[in-house]
Amino acid sequence: MSRQVLTWQLECHDELPSTSDYCLNHIRQGGGAGLAVMAQRQTKGRGSRGRQWLDAGQALALSVVLDAAQDHALGGWPFVASLAFYEGLIQAVPQAAVRLTIKWPNDILLDGHKLGGILIEREGACVVIGMGANLLCAPDEADIGRRAASLGACGPVPDTADVARFILSRLAFWTGIWQEKGFEAIRLAWLERAHPLGTPLVVRGGSTYEEGHFAGLAVDGRLLLDTATGMKIIATGDILLPEGRV
Repeated sequence: MSRQVLTWQLECHDELPSTSDYCLNHIRQGGGAGLAVMAQRQTKGRGSRGRQWLDAGQALALSVVLDAAQDHALGGWPFVASLAFYEGLIQAVPQAAVRLTIKWPNDILLDGHKLGGILIEREGACVVIGMGANLLCAPDEADIGRRAASLGACGPVPDTADVARFILSRLAFWTGIWQEKGFEAIRLAWLERAHPLGTPLVVRGGSTYEEGHFAGLAVDGRLLLDTATGMKIIATGDILLPEGRV
């Protein structure tokens, strides 16, 4: 991948339809890497697989533009971004360290329930990484079909812009590690922060349904699932933890 020095231009907004759409428009109008856009509320936030990201208010929506001209696959970005997201949230609320984990490939969980997620999109020679986190409250279970978590359950949460700056600092760090040491360093760091090996998992997606236990990551970041019929290598799908937690 191309060598890039990350100096962020952070824009802070009270409300936007979508921070990622804002960044995509920036690229389409000739803008380049280094833009970071934060909003405390999104009215048309997007999640993975076309889902809507429901904003309960007092949340973080952060999207960034990065140079991906020589990064021919998006495979490494979910892991780089989730490491930065995870560590930035812990810098914001250190008490969260013992309760946060990463779920493959890039969800942030608090006590096994989703606190934040990441959406990654390519536009031309750039990649847009969008991160959303529940800071002070979480959407109602009835609205999203599952229980969600918020960072405020762990302790006082700093100003939203400060949380964004913590994440941006760690994103610059982990992007540098990827550039200097390759994906294997990212893979090993990610495994240290993920749910433990042996965790029961269910993989769902389209006609796919697999039950097994987390057995690590393949060298390219695909999920290794130890099932009753042997080891499966998972490239995509919704991952459920025990008791339907996601």
